[in-house]
Amino acid sequence: MARVLILSMLSLLTACGGNSEQTPPPPTQPANPAEDAIREVMSRVHGYLLTATPLRPVDADTGAAASLDALPDNVALARTDMHIDTYEWGVTYTGMLRATEATNDARYRAYADERLSGLARLAAHMRTRYPAATFDTYPSTVSGSFSLRRVLFPQNLDDSGSMCAAMIKADRAGIADGALRPWIDNFANWVSTRQMRLADGTFARDRPMPNSVWLDDLYMSVPCLAQMGRLTGERRYFDDAARQILQFHSRMFVRENGLWMHGWVQEMSPHPAFHWARANGWALMAMVELLSELPEDHPGRTNLLTILEAHASALRRLQAPSGLWHQLLDRPDSYEETSSSAMYVFAIARAINNGWLSATIYGPAVIRGWNGVTTKVNAIGQVEGTCIGTGLGWDDTFYLTRPTDVNAAHGYGPIFLAGAEIIFLIRRHPNIGTIDAQG
Repeated sequence: MARVLILSMLSLLTACGGNSEQTPPPPTQPANPAEDAIREVMSRVHGYLLTATPLRPVDADTGAAASLDALPDNVALARTDMHIDTYEWGVTYTGMLRATEATNDARYRAYADERLSGLARLAAHMRTRYPAATFDTYPSTVSGSFSLRRVLFPQNLDDSGSMCAAMIKADRAGIADGALRPWIDNFANWVSTRQMRLADGTFARDRPMPNSVWLDDLYMSVPCLAQMGRLTGERRYFDDAARQILQFHSRMFVRENGLWMHGWVQEMSPHPAFHWARANGWALMAMVELLSELPEDHPGRTNLLTILEAHASALRRLQAPSGLWHQLLDRPDSYEETSSSAMYVFAIARAINNGWLSATIYGPAVIRGWNGVTTKVNAIGQVEGTCIGTGLGWDDTFYLTRPTDVNAAHGYGPIFLAGAEIIFLIRRHPNIGTIDAQG
């Protein structure tokens, strides 16, 4: 009787979970999202950003609201949930323009047009009013407002490269009727001639240590250079962009696992190899942005495609069953991070759409990725699960404990880029989520 009772109890514990190890359900074959469903997600995010990121000029001396048609001498931007002139928002404008191409919905173009045209107008106003100003002598702004100083006087790649690329794409789309060109040239000049470089020309920073190379800087430079090559026809921009990726690759790509390390310091040995997800996203997006513009006969193209394939293959192996990727890519105990996941979906889908990666191999992964990303867009259009801004770290705890925030602006632009590219993908490959070995 006792034996029967014990067996019954064990059976009950097993059925209820007890001490037995739960086996997670295997990932299911991803279903293609309907185009209307993709549009709805992007529309929800757009609706949130309309209220969270308005273009709101103010009198920088008093804080009083100002009008574009009647600007005070010293003008600034009112602080909003997220700033509209930062590198994260360069990605958002680029995403909005791509969403316009995919959906033919004029709301996305209007968003980019209003803010980029407004920024150009405000910056031109300040240049006219304070022609002798420098970064150090630029007029002060009242508390609660946000200075335009870094638009006029960029100080690093974060200030310049992403916005440069977005403005060139907007200019090519006919936005602002040429008014963006002075600021395009201003940003591109910083990237090409003023940003710190190592002896071989690789972009670098002097923080947190001298001669630090940040993987993030591939996106903060390469798309701008690629777009300048397209805008001007000058081959030197393409050459510099390709050289950056190849030289970063020689220092920071870990061939054994197909992932990039976040940082590299010239005087440091050995180098800690932390595979931070968003940094890998910046690298992957920079790669496809360059390949989208690079001349077919460019000598670096074959090597770039090889690097792209190796990176995408590693990412495909590390995708979680949810479709998302982890904060530290090779640490499944780290949280699933949204901005990087959307970056991978965009870049790999773009690569499939251009024939650089196999639809058979990578199609189901990007569909699963998009489906996962959409679960992180809440009912009012905020993007959840995005890691806040992050510097270089020297131990895994630094990355594992970084918080997430709906106001981490890095999560928004990639949603539009990913959604738009998935729309193009499912139009070309209606069954891509369930494509088999026969294609």
